[in-house]
Amino acid sequence: MGSENLSQDTLAEQLLELAIKSGAEAAEVYQSRSLSRPVFFEANRLKQLETSQSEGTALRLWRNGRPGLTVAYGSVEPQAMVERAIALSELNQPEVLQLVSGSQPAYPDLGTSVPIEVLVHWGKEAIAIIRDAYPDVVCNSDWECDLEITRIVNSKGLDASYTDTTLSCYMSAEWVRGDDFLSVSDGQTQRDILEPEKLAQQILQRLTWAKENVPSPSGRVPVLFTSKAADMLWGTAQAALNGKRVLELASPWAERIGQRVIASNLTLYQDPLAGPYSCPFDDEGTPTKPLVFVENGRLQNYYCDRTTGKKLGTGTTGNAVRPSLSSYPTPGLFNFLIQPGTESLQELIHKIDDGLIVDQILGGGGGISGDFSINIELGYRVRKGEVIGRIKDTMVAGNIYSSLKQVELGSDTDWNGSCYTPSLIVEGLSTTGRSN
Repeated sequence: MGSENLSQDTLAEQLLELAIKSGAEAAEVYQSRSLSRPVFFEANRLKQLETSQSEGTALRLWRNGRPGLTVAYGSVEPQAMVERAIALSELNQPEVLQLVSGSQPAYPDLGTSVPIEVLVHWGKEAIAIIRDAYPDVVCNSDWECDLEITRIVNSKGLDASYTDTTLSCYMSAEWVRGDDFLSVSDGQTQRDILEPEKLAQQILQRLTWAKENVPSPSGRVPVLFTSKAADMLWGTAQAALNGKRVLELASPWAERIGQRVIASNLTLYQDPLAGPYSCPFDDEGTPTKPLVFVENGRLQNYYCDRTTGKKLGTGTTGNAVRPSLSSYPTPGLFNFLIQPGTESLQELIHKIDDGLIVDQILGGGGGISGDFSINIELGYRVRKGEVIGRIKDTMVAGNIYSSLKQVELGSDTDWNGSCYTPSLIVEGLSTTGRSN
């Protein structure tokens, strides 16, 4: 799959020229074009091949200091788009102009495309590995190669673009045993190659652990969050590091730079060159950069866009994101990494005398408050360092900020969304569950 069908045209330049001629002091065009060819498997068999292409353009301009934003998908009538943006600007209050100026960097393409035939082969391979061990299991999966071109052009001389190719897969294995239904799922996101055997082995391990249903413990016990489930904890940490939340004093880590906020064995950082979520510039066109947020438990930095960074007095950290084309830039993360420990997942399990493994949860975490109470969708009980079976109808509750003050980290880091995290043990969470 190549990018020949997504080649750039002169729309951005036309919009900028028309905006300035229509009285705007400054203007910016953000373009996103994507091409996806997913492969779907259902009930162990290849079901469907698809091709989808999308194209969106966002125009943001300032007239008399007032911002106006409009979005169009597919074909665009430039004059009408400019007129809508100007009309919308009259409804907004003036603001300080925040644009990157005078830069036309050249960024290399990211990732490698693979043909559909390879995606089909990977899907069949993963399903075969699982069903060789568990013939009664029904597998569903999808395998995708997504290409996206991002371009930002503005009237201050910025013209930045890059092409991003990402491979991803998701697989679920469903096992029905009488009245008992079990669903185990996992996935991968990579730049250049997917690993169907690794994905299948991760699912097989969960199926093996789930052969028996066992009673849940109650009271306060150690809980091991696998790398697949641990991002529930890190979502709250990410919110606490958001410069906008800091400005609003909604973050409990506001005004705590240099202080210890979590366990001393925790280092949280971003690396814009790391993994499948690498990104050369943010959604304002600012180059991204490595940044340590928490080092050995001590708070070092927040992340900001240009507006938030100016208000905080730190400047932008290159962390502006647009939740959608119709959204104004706001602080966000492209990737979030946790420095791993030295012990394998199996070694972490051996350290638990009586506790739980949480692998899949229902619902989200605790948000900025840190308080959480989650239902375990897929979890296991550990006794004397061994997994003895699957637990059902169990809840875990606690506070994430308190939990992160004493953790044990594994070495088995993996991408869960854009969070690169190892498994970890949290001590003394409150658990309630079915006892028989």
